Amino acid sequence: MRRDAFLKSMATLAAAGMLPLSARASANLKMMIPANPGGGWDTTGRALGKAMQDAGVASSVSYDNKGGAAGAIGLAQFVNGSKGDPNALMVMGAVMLGGIITGKPPVTLSQATPLARLTSEYNVFVLPANSPHKTMKDVVEQMKKDPGSIKWGGGSRGSTEHIAAAMIAREVGVDPAKINYVAFRGGGEATAAILGGNVSIGGSGYSEFAEYINSGKMRAIAVTSDKRLKGIEVPTLKEQGINVVIGNWRGVYGAPGINADQRKALTEMVIKATKSKAWSDAMEKNNWTAALMAGPEFEKFVDDEFASLRAVMVKSGMV
Repeated sequence: MRRDAFLKSMATLAAAGMLPLSARASANLKMMIPANPGGGWDTTGRALGKAMQDAGVASSVSYDNKGGAAGAIGLAQFVNGSKGDPNALMVMGAVMLGGIITGKPPVTLSQATPLARLTSEYNVFVLPANSPHKTMKDVVEQMKKDPGSIKWGGGSRGSTEHIAAAMIAREVGVDPAKINYVAFRGGGEATAAILGGNVSIGGSGYSEFAEYINSGKMRAIAVTSDKRLKGIEVPTLKEQGINVVIGNWRGVYGAPGINADQRKALTEMVIKATKSKAWSDAMEKNNWTAALMAGPEFEKFVDDEFASLRAVMVKSGMV
């Protein structure tokens, strides 16, 4: 093949997003973050983008934050605006599944293309530093007296902290439908509400509250893990006689309508990024647990998670 003809064919493949991974190192990626700045999805998306550049699989990454409805607003924009785009990515996770179950949005996650699960993380419940409550026992006792007097703050309806609050209520004999849950569009808003004492108790991934816990501005009273988190002296709910364990996980999807080769290339790019120093640093800084899963295995995992979360939410009176 003549050189000019070869270059022309490569340009055509590049435009279609069909070049192999090694030839797409200069990809200009677009990352949809279906949440406001400051939360777990925002941190994950920007860490992944930096890692993809660090790994040499992307020359640039632009970010679009679109919060609300447990990610459904960002999902709708991604599904409707990125069809067939091999350079488009979207951060997602367990929270989005819960939001879809409770909110029943007009678009579904199945319209986008599953690529990989990235991390898992357990939630921590915290009190404002000046709270009259000191322990989860105090919160539970007050909730038993008057369920509405305890304001639970966290992510959108259907988030893992919302589900956990409903599960806690059910376990201690309180009607989950009576809990006073205040949903926020992003981690930044929830953090501000907790610091300002506008909610009684807040929940989120540990990484989002770590600096405030360490500085004494928040008091951590329980984690939703089965066992205590490594290096973190916060008791589990189970230790405190509340049989609730629920984890959070985050992953990444590609656009609707991309072909098998484009999906494979994007997946390889994501996997390569998780092997970079930038990603390793982000994992350590945010106390994330590696949970890499890709391909058909990840697609099946998401389907199974939908079924599992729906069962938990029905049992807890949320659906």
